[in-house]
Parts: sequence; structure tokens; C-alpha cells
Amino acid sequence: MSDAERFMDLALDEARVAALRGEVPVGCVLVDAGGGVVARAHNLRELFEDPTAHAEVLAMRQASRERGSWRLDGLTAYVTLEPCAMCAGAFVNARIDRVVYGCDDPRAGALRSLYAIGEDARLNHRYAVERGVRAEACAEALRAFFRERRAQKRKG
Repeated sequence: MSDAERFMDLALDEARVAALRGEVPVGCVLVDAGGGVVARAHNLRELFEDPTAHAEVLAMRQASRERGSWRLDGLTAYVTLEPCAMCAGAFVNARIDRVVYGCDDPRAGALRSLYAIGEDARLNHRYAVERGVRAEACAEALRAFFRERRAQKRKG
């Protein structure tokens, strides 16, 4: 198993926790160059009633507190779902080095599907992007969550 798969499995663990809490199952793990996990989080938009409480934003907040700085250079983000424009932009502002994500998000993805924010030369910072790590497992976590949600709505 590669390091990327191992860290994505940790992000998937976070996504599972989100699903158990009724949150869309997205997880994020921030890892330093030595392979140490600096932060991990999952979506908490429903619990916090906060549209910015995405896994990526929560992980960056945690890492910033740990480091005592908003600059998160030297870190790689492992995210189960392609980040949205807000999160992709936050990675730019945090100076993240690399983003590895599981499955594409054709409706809101901002690293490949709709935009390429992380690699946009017009921005003051760019980061490497790798897609498709444990893509099927990441996509299945989302499919299972929404299948269950639809089934619950049918039951009334």
C-alpha cells in the first residue's frame, strides 16, 4: 500500500464518521513532509450550521492552531472528494504544497472538474494536484450515504 493510499484511508475514516453524524461523508487529513498527520477532520456543516464547515477548512484551522501560523507550507492534503472552489482557494491562501483527492466532483470540483484553481498561474500560490487515489472507495462512501438518505425520505 502506498503512502497516498494509507493517508486516503485515514481521510475515508473521517468521511465515515461524518456519515454517522448525518453529514455528507467527506474527510480530510493534512500530512507533513515526514509523514506525520498534522490534522484530520470531516464535514460538520449540519452540526455547526455553518456553510464553511467543510472537512478541508476544519483541518486547515486545526493545523494552523497546531503550527501557530496560517501558513501551511510543507503539508499535503488528502481529501476524499475533489475540493470545491472555497476549499481549493483556501488551500491557495494557506500555501498548501499538494492536494491528493479521491473522486471527482463534476458539480462543484474546483481542481479538475470545473476549474483548476490549484494550478492557476494567475494566483500568487500554486500546488500540485493528484487525483483518483482510492477513487472507488471514496465515491462509494458518497453513493451509500445518499442512497440511505433517499431511502429515509421515502419512508417518511
